[in-house]
Amino acid sequence: MTIARSFWITAPGRAEIRAAALPPRAASQALVRAVASGISRGTERLVFQGQVPESQWGAMRAPLQAGDFPFPIAYGYAAVGVAEEAPSELQGRRVFCLHPHADRFLAPATMCIPVPDAVPDHRAVLAANMETALNIAWDAGTLPGERILVVGAGVVGLLSAWLLARIPGTEVTVVDTDPARRAVAEALGARFAAPEQSPGGQELIIHASANPEGLRHALRHAAFEARILEASWYGDKPVTLPLGEEFHAKRLTLRATQVGAVSPPLRGRRSHAERLALALRLLGDPALDALCGPHVPFDELPARMASLLGPPPAGEAAPLCPIVTYEDKRCSA
Repeated sequence: MTIARSFWITAPGRAEIRAAALPPRAASQALVRAVASGISRGTERLVFQGQVPESQWGAMRAPLQAGDFPFPIAYGYAAVGVAEEAPSELQGRRVFCLHPHADRFLAPATMCIPVPDAVPDHRAVLAANMETALNIAWDAGTLPGERILVVGAGVVGLLSAWLLARIPGTEVTVVDTDPARRAVAEALGARFAAPEQSPGGQELIIHASANPEGLRHALRHAAFEARILEASWYGDKPVTLPLGEEFHAKRLTLRATQVGAVSPPLRGRRSHAERLALALRLLGDPALDALCGPHVPFDELPARMASLLGPPPAGEAAPLCPIVTYEDKRCSA
């Protein structure tokens, strides 16, 4: 039998690694040995701190999570590994899978998407976030030459800015309260501005800061008939907005964008698997390495998760996408 070791959240702010035997592999499954996984700081912070409201337990369930909300739960959705035992088309290949943090796991072969040779392991863990950014770009219906504001320089915001800046003629500005994000935004082809320097008259605004003030900022900097896409999810936090000011006079559009469904313009034309495969191909650009790190050994994850998800020490920048690394410690009998 194969023993798998998985990261479990057992209570708010508490976690441990649990070992358990995997069942025999079915013909339709792949046995994957993990080499890296990514931590999605926004979503996983809500899960780790027990802030997912009961009304959203079903919607927030990760595709292959173990356990149930609120606790104990094995959560995560950005695993990269090698298919050690799998159908012939996957055997021995590197794959990305929407699976929680674990050193080995079984997954439906249809959920294991091959990683292109040009994409290294540490960058491939960004695939889930890139898929979200890709869906945002599809939802936005961006036109060449538009003035675009991205509020929030987290991984999803920065990947969205990178995609939108590649559309000819667009002027993309990333706004964030952390000046350390400037270098990353500029490396990805976007401008950077502190909130007080944010340009006005923006025709498309992506809000991805997970802070209600960021959404209020978006409303203040929108052009006439601008589109504002809300990519943040607030858990159980209420949000108040100044919809009695210029919202109606400017004829603004505020709409949600979420990765659970393929964007309407391509729904029925692209499957979830095709969208994820495209996201992986887009990760071939070495500039995206700026989003990756720090690297954390899997065995240290229970002790370090709180600090990885929390605010950084004074004077330090918060990590963007921490990378969990795995050593080969398979136990077989």
